[in-house]
Amino acid sequence: MFETAIQTFTSPVVLFFVLGLIAAFVRSDLSIPEPIAKAMSLYLMAAIGIKGGVAVAESGIDGTVLSALGAGVAAGFILPFFAYAVLKTFGKLDRINSGAVAAHYGSISVVTFVTAVDILTVQSREPGGYMVAVMAAMEAPAILSGLLLARGMGSANATQSTGEMLHEVFTNSSIVLLLGAFAIGMAAGAQGFAPVSPFFETGFKGVLCLFLLDMGLIAARRMMDSRSMTWRLVVIAIVIPIVNGVVGTGLGAAIGLDAGSAAALGVLCASASYIAVPAAMRLALPEADPGIYLTMSLSITFPFNVLINIALISALAVYLTGGTGVTP
Repeated sequence: MFETAIQTFTSPVVLFFVLGLIAAFVRSDLSIPEPIAKAMSLYLMAAIGIKGGVAVAESGIDGTVLSALGAGVAAGFILPFFAYAVLKTFGKLDRINSGAVAAHYGSISVVTFVTAVDILTVQSREPGGYMVAVMAAMEAPAILSGLLLARGMGSANATQSTGEMLHEVFTNSSIVLLLGAFAIGMAAGAQGFAPVSPFFETGFKGVLCLFLLDMGLIAARRMMDSRSMTWRLVVIAIVIPIVNGVVGTGLGAAIGLDAGSAAALGVLCASASYIAVPAAMRLALPEADPGIYLTMSLSITFPFNVLINIALISALAVYLTGGTGVTP
């Protein structure tokens, strides 16, 4: 456990994120131009997608892959119900805001996943490439759950919003690029990937460091500007990822995933979306308060996961699986 924490906090990726937090809190004018941040995001999505596709092309699709996909989809649909109950009872939120926030906590954060993969790889526990497909599959179920919780099955508006919402989810740029790059990686295989591998592998960690620097700046500045947060919501934004992380890691171990892949599933369950789900909620639930769901997911849960929870989940995965090897 101590060794895992040391490896996490000495990772340049995490340290650049801390630098971003510090720079924002001391009110530095440090910033990364939006076009560059967008380009880095596109690069990271493409890189993680194509490398995952190549890994699956080499290992093939078997029962383990299908089990992981099923577990991810089930978790994405079920976890918002737990979050909704906590938000309604302890968080004192109304039904609409509880449903909107709950959707974020069943969905995933791609950047949290990418950061976790980098940390787990340093620990010699790289997750299986198929976890990229699991990540993409977990977006829509959580949003559907959140919408059902917020508006119910019988609402005509909810029915109309569902079709628009699904279009928003499945055409979201991150999902399109992730799944598209994943398919390209599967089609190309290791041999086809070789000519472009220097571009996607050599610069990956450096770009990720700069991207996390930007995320640290954004998270801290949004936290300082927020007017909608209460201490109850802050507690929930920390407790839910802990519980979800334990559930996801335990589920991964139960279906026979290796330590790295079980940890990756735990991180996916623990993470909270701040890109795809806010876009979908803005369309389907415009009456929900973005100051609540964005601040909770981006400014509290995201830093907590990067700085603390990934290390906890990694240690738990090793304990539950006995530290079994990396999926080929």
